[in-house]
Amino acid sequence: MAWFFLVLAGLAEMVGVAMINKFHKDRNGKSLLLLLLGFGTSFIFLSYALETLPMGTAYAIWTGIGASGGAILGMLLYGESKNWKRIIFIIMVLGAAIGLKLIS
Repeated sequence: MAWFFLVLAGLAEMVGVAMINKFHKDRNGKSLLLLLLGFGTSFIFLSYALETLPMGTAYAIWTGIGASGGAILGMLLYGESKNWKRIIFIIMVLGAAIGLKLIS
């Protein structure tokens, strides 16, 4: 169950990151609420995951999901560069997160 919570935390982190950009552009209450909700939900699920998983592993995976997911959302939603080098490094981050799960 801890791994499930960790993945949910990472996905909520992606929402928070996407809403930072949205709030920066729109400056409205809805964007701010979604930003706070995304990060708040992320921290709650991360805390549940940390009840069982080692902190270093959980934090690295949570960060990897949030960082790579944020980069992917930026490419899909905000027209950021889809350079093949960028995609290779995103795959490397996700590969490292999967590797940490496999050895934990």
